[in-house]
Amino acid sequence: MPDPKHPFFTSPGPRVLAHRGLVTPGAAAQGMAENSFAAVAAAHAAGIAYVESDCHLTSDGVVVLFHDADLSRVTGDPRMVADVSLVELATLMESRGGLITLEQALESFPTLHFNLDVKVASAAAAVGGQIAEHGARVLVTSFSDSHRKQALDAAARAGGDVTPATSAGTGTIARLLAALPLRSSRLTRRVLAGVHALQVPERHGRLRVLTPRLIAAAHDADVEVHVWTVNDPADMQRLIAMGVDGIVTDRADVARDVLSP
Repeated sequence: MPDPKHPFFTSPGPRVLAHRGLVTPGAAAQGMAENSFAAVAAAHAAGIAYVESDCHLTSDGVVVLFHDADLSRVTGDPRMVADVSLVELATLMESRGGLITLEQALESFPTLHFNLDVKVASAAAAVGGQIAEHGARVLVTSFSDSHRKQALDAAARAGGDVTPATSAGTGTIARLLAALPLRSSRLTRRVLAGVHALQVPERHGRLRVLTPRLIAAAHDADVEVHVWTVNDPADMQRLIAMGVDGIVTDRADVARDVLSP
């Protein structure tokens, strides 16, 4: 396992990252939603150290843990997260495990590490400001390198003893994939400068993203490799055997048991 030299990674691996918290089939049948307070609490209760979640901004400027830009899939309401107030969203989530804001997540679960995906540019500054004091246990990510950098810049402006960790956006990953055939350690290290983790799927359409060469290049640059979203126990074991450092999964309870030493 590489040494990313950030306290976010100090716990022993392989890492299990609870994707949007933990919602077991039984909990889902009773109405618990992903990214709810109850889902985060369930991951914590299961002994999971890392929770992967997503950040959006309500109409009154509050950062909430919510994946989709609109509410339809989770609540049946067609509106956008950005168009509803905190109170409105809390009411909609009341029977689905409860809404959780970023501030509540950080304060209610002080031992959890949060892997936060900044979904929209409008949330970046607010996310950065709120995570500044918690940098040792926060990793900032986004498909957009611009969004994650905006959040990191906001965290730096807000102060704090430790700058949050970060993982590569799609632009950085694309540059890495283009650089790999050149077999240049110097080039791949330059592409991954300032990055602590690569969080990738095994495949994107017909493109195989995760390869032994990518893992080796990342490790050479002291960057961890986490794969999403993996729910099959055999796949978890196979990926860890390949050398990946973390599994992002909807079934963190299963991964905990499969990957425990």
